[in-house]
Amino acid sequence: MAHLLLLSSPPHLSLSCASEPSFSSSPSIPLYPPLRTLHFSRVRRRRFVSSASATIASPKPLIVSLKEKLGSLKGTKWSDLWSLNNWVVRDYYRLVNAVNALEPRIQRLSDEQLRGKTVEFRLRLSQGETLSDIQAEAFAVVREAARRKLGMRHFDVQIIGGAVLHDGCIAEMKTGEGKTLVSTLAAYLNALAGNGVHVVTVNDYLAQRDAEWMGRIHRFLGLSIGLIQGGMTADERRSNYSCDITYTNNSELGFDYLRDNLSGNREKLVMRWPKPFHFAIVDEVDSVLIDEGRNPLLISGEDSKDAARYPVAAKVSELLGRGIHYNVELKDNSVNLTEEGVALAEMVLETDDLWDENDPWARFLINALKAKEFYRRDVQYIVRNGKALIINELTGRVEEKRRWSEGIHQAVEAKEGLKIQADSIVVAQITYQSLFKLYPKLSGMTGTAKTEEKEFLKMFHTPVLEVPTNLPNIRCDLPIQAFATARGKWEYVRAEIESMFQLGRPVLVGTTSVENSEYLSDLLKDRNIPHNVLNARPKYAAREAEIVAQAGRKYAITISTNMAGRGTDIILGGNPKMLAKEVIEDSLLPFMTHEAPNVETDGEPISQKGLSKIKVGPSSLALLAKAALMAKYVCKSEGNDWSYRKAKSVISESIQMSQTVEMEELEKQLAEDPGMYPLKPVIAVAFLTVLKDCEVHCSNEGAEVKRLGGLHVIGTSLHESRRIDNQLRGRAARQGDPGSTRFMVSLQDEMFQKFNFDTEWAVKLISKITNNEDIPIEGHTIVKQLLALQINAEKYFFGIRKSLVEFDEVLEFHQVQRKHVYNLRQLILTGDSESCREQIFQYMQAVVDEIVFGNIDPLKHPSNWRLGKLFNEFVGIGGKILAESFAGIREQVILSSIEQISGLGSIKVDTFSLPNLPIPPSTFRGICKKNSSLKRWLAICTDDTTKKGRYQGTCNLIRKYLGDFLIASYLEVVQDSGYDDTYVQEIEREVIVKTLDCFWRDHLVNMNRLSSAVNVRSFGHRDPLEEYKIDGCRFFISMLSATRRLTVESLLHYWSSPMDSEELYAP
Repeated sequence: MAHLLLLSSPPHLSLSCASEPSFSSSPSIPLYPPLRTLHFSRVRRRRFVSSASATIASPKPLIVSLKEKLGSLKGTKWSDLWSLNNWVVRDYYRLVNAVNALEPRIQRLSDEQLRGKTVEFRLRLSQGETLSDIQAEAFAVVREAARRKLGMRHFDVQIIGGAVLHDGCIAEMKTGEGKTLVSTLAAYLNALAGNGVHVVTVNDYLAQRDAEWMGRIHRFLGLSIGLIQGGMTADERRSNYSCDITYTNNSELGFDYLRDNLSGNREKLVMRWPKPFHFAIVDEVDSVLIDEGRNPLLISGEDSKDAARYPVAAKVSELLGRGIHYNVELKDNSVNLTEEGVALAEMVLETDDLWDENDPWARFLINALKAKEFYRRDVQYIVRNGKALIINELTGRVEEKRRWSEGIHQAVEAKEGLKIQADSIVVAQITYQSLFKLYPKLSGMTGTAKTEEKEFLKMFHTPVLEVPTNLPNIRCDLPIQAFATARGKWEYVRAEIESMFQLGRPVLVGTTSVENSEYLSDLLKDRNIPHNVLNARPKYAAREAEIVAQAGRKYAITISTNMAGRGTDIILGGNPKMLAKEVIEDSLLPFMTHEAPNVETDGEPISQKGLSKIKVGPSSLALLAKAALMAKYVCKSEGNDWSYRKAKSVISESIQMSQTVEMEELEKQLAEDPGMYPLKPVIAVAFLTVLKDCEVHCSNEGAEVKRLGGLHVIGTSLHESRRIDNQLRGRAARQGDPGSTRFMVSLQDEMFQKFNFDTEWAVKLISKITNNEDIPIEGHTIVKQLLALQINAEKYFFGIRKSLVEFDEVLEFHQVQRKHVYNLRQLILTGDSESCREQIFQYMQAVVDEIVFGNIDPLKHPSNWRLGKLFNEFVGIGGKILAESFAGIREQVILSSIEQISGLGSIKVDTFSLPNLPIPPSTFRGICKKNSSLKRWLAICTDDTTKKGRYQGTCNLIRKYLGDFLIASYLEVVQDSGYDDTYVQEIEREVIVKTLDCFWRDHLVNMNRLSSAVNVRSFGHRDPLEEYKIDGCRFFISMLSATRRLTVESLLHYWSSPMDSEELYAP
């Protein structure tokens, strides 16, 4: 029976009777065959031989076999045995063993031989090998290149992370585990295919940092590295997208895709068309695909005709009272006017109907009320240089290029008394979900994705794998403290910061808004506690990297808005590179410039109070003095002082030189020509020397901070997602360091009010237990209830994102509408002249078919057809080009002609025409044109979408005759115009693209209006999404029909009386 049990179930299931809680193991060899392919279709098996087969090949006694299996699981927790994630990770160790086995041989290669591996890999791929065949060796090559160029060797768990990315999964790796280095493995391997790899970050700073830092590995191995930054020209973007690996941020990538699909000619395209997407690695993937999923990317045109209404609506909104004239729903940011509010607004605005189409005030008034209630200064936006700039609620950063749509931004500007910028009309849009679904292979990495695993699987079919940490995580998460009032919470936050400061432990405080961060800062100033603030205000944001680099030092107190995507690890004892940079700047800037820094643009100086002073050695002091004298001489030789920004730029370039140029080369440059003054090499050498002193200082201080307990993180509010809270917690205890976290929440926090959660019971309970509303409780019951509320908020926002994707997918006609339009544009812009001309012919035939089927019923006799109307519509399409040919032809003649062909058994396709009617111009000369004509006839004969009937054959002959006549007439008039082929092709491209863009833009506007209006139909017990689908399909079909007709009419009109093509679209 025991033998049957072992054979009929996984081996570990039969061990449930064992008494020991853990087993001995060697994680390098999996005990059982891989289970990943059973559940994760995107994760592919590798070509490694499993040791399980060897076990089966040589059977042993049962007891011996069990002992070996028990020994192989030493240290494994019981819970891990039931975790699919654990078994998948164990399977990846086969790849790790293969990479480790190759490492000694790879280390013996010279730099040239190591670089030559890239050429070898590409040759092997061209000969039929797959990426899986070369994966282990490629990873070993990247590991060795990183060791030589960066002094960083990939840990075994980082090899696993790279494999997870290559398999098209999301790798969850804790903060500080080296996700940036992990990405180099999958990026290098997939770049070998030559189709381009995109490494997507959340902002320009991280994209530039990673391109410069990790790019050293790829450049060393012979790959080209591109970088996309805001403000780049089209030529620069095109050059960078053509590289093997391109670093960019998510918004630049999305807008480049949309701009390419608005481009008027192929020279303006910047991406790799016709296949711009191949493989993407998305950093902070949860932030991009989940958090930013609520905000579609929009490219808008301007419409300033209603700009004057916004200030008036803002004034009226001040007269209306909440709860009397209007009600608000915080959960979905909606406002509803009451009857009293409507009456008062109509009286003040002197209108009989707020919703009057000729005098519409409702939209402006609703937006003004939303701006008043939901959009708060220093929370959702800040005002700078006369502009309202959005603050990203998830990252705390200012997003200067972003504007709220549907008139909200204009309403905020009116509220603040700013200049109203032009209203926006959507001309192109796409959500991040739809954008990244365009990649055949997508992967991502983040520190917090497991809580959203179901959403990733449902929306992107991408599994989340939790990669183990290199060292055990020893972070202590203290119980959540719940307060009845916000006042009590902030007093306890201040008290906890003060107690930690007295111990010398560094503290990071996470707040949810600029307003809260500055309120807490004022509390600490009253207690004379030195600290730094990091929020969206320019004076703080400009010093972001420096502030975060200092946050792990002894006695450092940092108050920050959301820490998601900051991209700089908090290292206990401080970041030696950032500290060395500060030493260089403090020593040299006074000699390079006398200009004071602008606090608004260059940032406020970082508080150094309480922090230990860095001791610089004699050799460093000598080099700093040399650099200072040289800097002073160089500035003097140029005749004037440098600006503060130029001086900082020179120092930054010098530091970058120190990271890319070897020390021997720098010293060689200093010794080559004593008569020259090589300032940058001198600063670079000084930086490297100071860096060594800073590394010693940071190491010693870091050891002391670890003894004190490491970084302490305080969260001042629960966010709308547990994942955001986990991101903040993850800042503590990186790479096995000690650390602790504490969350303090108030029942007056915005999240509880926003979702109308009933918290009165908790307030009463706290007051009853403590007799003081300002004293916290840490009871498990209350904390459990609060977390349940947070989960409800997550479900609500998941519903919003799911609905947004569903509506967006309908807009795409299940991924067809947008693809059809954009693929057509790219075909016209990047295809040859024949493809463009063939598209015009298809348009002409489609227009003819619509006219024919609008007047002919194949089931009825031709005498019942509206032949006169049919030919009048046909002549109307071509204008005077067709009018002369069909002048004076009566309906009776047409009917007689049709009756003559009804009984024909066969026809000569290439010369067919209706009897007694004009013969099409003989322009179908040449193989290509005849071939095109025959293809159209075959398409007509095999068209299954048309109505069937007794006279279908006659109907098809009419379609062919009129289609041939229209196309032949067009070719004749183009030929008679005398223009060369190049000019004709440009005009044809321009007309098609402009017409398509015009109607696509209108279609987007209609779809956006439909998505807002369709919800009303739910009152009629109809599904809004189904209604949206039906109407969306109808709108799209109408758009394509109108596009074809206007394109054909415009081309015929143009060539009959040539003019500037711009006039075709003149208002």
